[in-house]
Amino acid sequence: MTPLHLAIALDGAGWHPAAWREPTARPAELFTAGYWVDLVRSAEAGLLDFVTVEDSFDLPPLSLDPQHVQGRLDAVLTACRVAPLTERIGLVPTQVATHTEPFHAAKAIATLDFVSRGRAGTRIQVSHRATEFANVGRRTPPDVRDADQLGVLFDEAADHVEVSRRLWDSWEDDAEIRDAATGRFIDRSKVHYIDFAGDFFSVKGPSIVPRPPQGQPVVTALAHVEHAYRLAARSADIVFVTPRDADDAAHIVGLVREAEAEAGREQGEVRVFADLVVFLDRPGESGAARRARLDAADGTEGTEYASDAAILTGSAALVADVLASWQHAGISGYRLRPAALPDDLDAITADLVPELQSRGLFRREYAETTLRERLGLDRPPSRYASAAAATAATGSTAVTTGGVA
Repeated sequence: MTPLHLAIALDGAGWHPAAWREPTARPAELFTAGYWVDLVRSAEAGLLDFVTVEDSFDLPPLSLDPQHVQGRLDAVLTACRVAPLTERIGLVPTQVATHTEPFHAAKAIATLDFVSRGRAGTRIQVSHRATEFANVGRRTPPDVRDADQLGVLFDEAADHVEVSRRLWDSWEDDAEIRDAATGRFIDRSKVHYIDFAGDFFSVKGPSIVPRPPQGQPVVTALAHVEHAYRLAARSADIVFVTPRDADDAAHIVGLVREAEAEAGREQGEVRVFADLVVFLDRPGESGAARRARLDAADGTEGTEYASDAAILTGSAALVADVLASWQHAGISGYRLRPAALPDDLDAITADLVPELQSRGLFRREYAETTLRERLGLDRPPSRYASAAAATAATGSTAVTTGGVA
């Protein structure tokens, strides 16, 4: 079988709301750089593909419950802090497209790609909660029960990604000369206006950050519904989905492939990762028992913790069985959500990874340098480089592809 890709979704003390009360949790350090560095280093020690870091423009939905962790650090800034202290693992912070300008977002991720030497990505997120709109104060929240209004948010996110991609392309790879003897730092004919004008953004460009090491950092998106599948098909390299079982996984993969075809992309161009919450067995306590204990600690005894993603409890062998079986449905990787940190992350690296390796389903070392290479994604050329070459050949002076001179 084809080896799997494995990512970790990092959020606070873990995805169970009572995780911060576990004996091994570090609630006093949640807002320290050291906490995040340690988690990502642990994931890197397990040879995982990348980590994602959650973010939002408001507190979580249970924000008024004092029993739960409140507050978070900025995801992009956290990733930039972690980057120089790690070597191989990919770093994919969340960015909320609805409330950020693509120029700012693009230069931040390009910077992360430089700082990490080609390991950056972004998880594009659409915001629809009224509290997030209120915190920004620029727009009226849409009625998400209205499919058209919801669709506008996803169309805006697609334009957001398109602007970012064009800005990443706006410097050709060899635009920087750095020739002190001649006094030429750049070749200005290789730095381009993007002149993007759409329904949501008008961006002149070029970026202030040169072309990132990967050319295009990896774009990801979480998708549950048709609008989100279409956004992923139009704009993303990876889509995170939430199937309940293997049959559901096959159905969702089919929907993504249909959307991919409608978007004019090649079948399979978008990598499909399944999200799963995991409570893995630990010495002296099963995953199921730990889940029940956390539910009781959260005051929800009798009401099990629920998630938008399927929840797996059990041994590493059981979880490995599920991961292997869903591969037949077209799933190319998994984004595991540790129920409690560091316990479930430690169990993934210490137990699940060796189990997958013994089955030939996971790497035994990092072989690639960049995140795109690890995911089997080509490094795309700058779209403006080929356009500029054509312009030079024909003698045209098209503004949108010419240099900034």
